[in-house]
Amino acid sequence: MKYLTATVALFLAAQAAHAQSIVFGAGFSDFSDSLSDDEAVISLEYHHRPFHEATRFSATWGGALTIDTAADVHIGIGLIGTYTFADRWFVEGSVMPGYFSEGDALNDLGGEFQIRSLLGLGYTLNNGNSVSLAITHKSNASTQDDNPGVNSVLLRYHYAF
Repeated sequence: MKYLTATVALFLAAQAAHAQSIVFGAGFSDFSDSLSDDEAVISLEYHHRPFHEATRFSATWGGALTIDTAADVHIGIGLIGTYTFADRWFVEGSVMPGYFSEGDALNDLGGEFQIRSLLGLGYTLNNGNSVSLAITHKSNASTQDDNPGVNSVLLRYHYAF
């Protein structure tokens, strides 16, 4: 009986743990260089199950793919942190270094290596999925001579599974 109780407790704890998720986003990118073409943008992210969880904070690994209407592409992998507050509300931050390819030569960010940082505010729905509004910034962190950067605003839907 003792082992059955422990097994049931472990099962329930596993069910309550944060799930992994796919995040769909759409928004607009504003390139810092005045000669660049600002573009509509879509993003697709994968957030793995957290490797660290505290009372309100969790940390995990993830990946992101961002494509804009000029065919500028960024793919990155990195860390994601989420802080939950006020019941269903959360703040999310991430840093994802990766590869950038400009589809429009005017949207050159100074090199292929670019780091995407994100700050978002979200709300968890009754079904466990979430919606969020996020701002992102991509730049090469001055690892190249030219570092114009690009900022985006995204409305996102987090599908938990």
